[in-house]
Amino acid sequence: MRVNLSALDWFVIAAYLGGILVLGLRVSRGVTNSKKFFVGNRAFGKTIMIAQALGTGTHSDQAVGVAGAAYTGGLSGIWYQWMWLFTTPFYWILAPVFRRLRLTTTADFFQLRYGRPYAVMYAAFCLYLLALWQGIAIKGTSETVSAITGLPECSISITVAIIFTIYGVAGGLVAAAVTDCVQGILLVVLSFLVLPFGLPKVGGLAGLHHALKPDYFTIFGAAGGELSSFNVTMLVISGLAGIVAQPHMMAVASTGKTEWNCRIGWTYGNFVKRFCTVGWTLTGILAAVLLPGLAFGEREKAFGMVVRLVLPAGLIGLMTASIMATAMATCSAFMIDAAALFTENIYRPLIASNKEDGHYLKVARTASVMVTAAGFVCGTTMPSVVAATVHFISILPFLGVSFWIGIIWPRANRYGAWISTLGSAIIFFGAKHIGASNAWASLASLLVGIAGMIAGSYFGEPEEPVRMNRIFGYLQRPAVDNDILSEAVLE
Repeated sequence: MRVNLSALDWFVIAAYLGGILVLGLRVSRGVTNSKKFFVGNRAFGKTIMIAQALGTGTHSDQAVGVAGAAYTGGLSGIWYQWMWLFTTPFYWILAPVFRRLRLTTTADFFQLRYGRPYAVMYAAFCLYLLALWQGIAIKGTSETVSAITGLPECSISITVAIIFTIYGVAGGLVAAAVTDCVQGILLVVLSFLVLPFGLPKVGGLAGLHHALKPDYFTIFGAAGGELSSFNVTMLVISGLAGIVAQPHMMAVASTGKTEWNCRIGWTYGNFVKRFCTVGWTLTGILAAVLLPGLAFGEREKAFGMVVRLVLPAGLIGLMTASIMATAMATCSAFMIDAAALFTENIYRPLIASNKEDGHYLKVARTASVMVTAAGFVCGTTMPSVVAATVHFISILPFLGVSFWIGIIWPRANRYGAWISTLGSAIIFFGAKHIGASNAWASLASLLVGIAGMIAGSYFGEPEEPVRMNRIFGYLQRPAVDNDILSEAVLE
């Protein structure tokens, strides 16, 4: 395979990768305890919180997936990320909830709310999910960078993983959040860099309209298609139901010094992402004119191919560095979230409960590496970025329902939580097995999950009033410090 990089491109890539590694290691020096490793001592300001929300929630596979969907379906491809558009305002409401819980992981909440078995189940599920997400990010990055540069996908994946693993293991969430400040800027560059060079080649936006069929510029796909109005509606609903169960949300939403910082960071960081999605969509439509004839299975290569076609030397290196930046920002954060779940919710309570803090810090760093290795395995087994995205959006409501109802309804109990989670999973996969579409399976699963939660909570015994008073008492008390609930409270 021929390598399509100039000396200037190599210099830009090397300078970026070296610089981000040095920065990550530099800020890692003060990370000497598990509390700072997992949640940064809850001391982040607004800028760090915005960068963390943007960097953790945005990765190159999303640009690749949206551009690929836009290549074949036009503007409707934007919904593979704009499905979160209607969820974003809820972040303003939810951020204080996560901050006031004063917990390290979302599994801690489930332990307090529904008992340890449910929390362990959630932690195990999320370790799989975080490995899957790392795999998606690494796969999307390696495919795109390979299409741009001609380098082998394996060498790209290994390079990206080594860099974010080194500074992530050393500095935990602090290193991930600080490097996100730099990588967030490059993320915006990635989103729009192609357009000033590519649009003149096709006669601007008017040229796109002239070259493509009118249905490329409709916001929804055809009825029965992958992005019909009904399918998009179900993606939006599933996203809202499952967003609270995403394992990295506790770190993204609750690590600010104040509730205001958390609100600003989570909400504004994601609004920047919604803006970037427009650039990804237009890049995919541009590729449909410049690179016609790609097979459906090759559409996710369109982003990288159009970058190589229209950008000059130097900027190809900058785009390549930008794409790698998004993967490293995301994967380093996911790695820390996975380490926190394993250490705090599986290893500490089930394997070694009375060790020094330094012991748990070592376990967390080891778990970080293991989850990254699992991410490689997941990346080799998924059929496509879009398929993996739809898969995790569809399964998150299995647990999201019990979180939403758990913070709203004190009567909700562990019986309802288990019935809801198991029932919705059985219905979803059963419906898919008999040939139902993903949208109809998601609707049936969500309705069964809500009904199961209500029925189980009514007929089962209520949870202990002391624990419920503690949870809802904390939710009513504004958080103004960096405290985390003690282990005694979690028992």
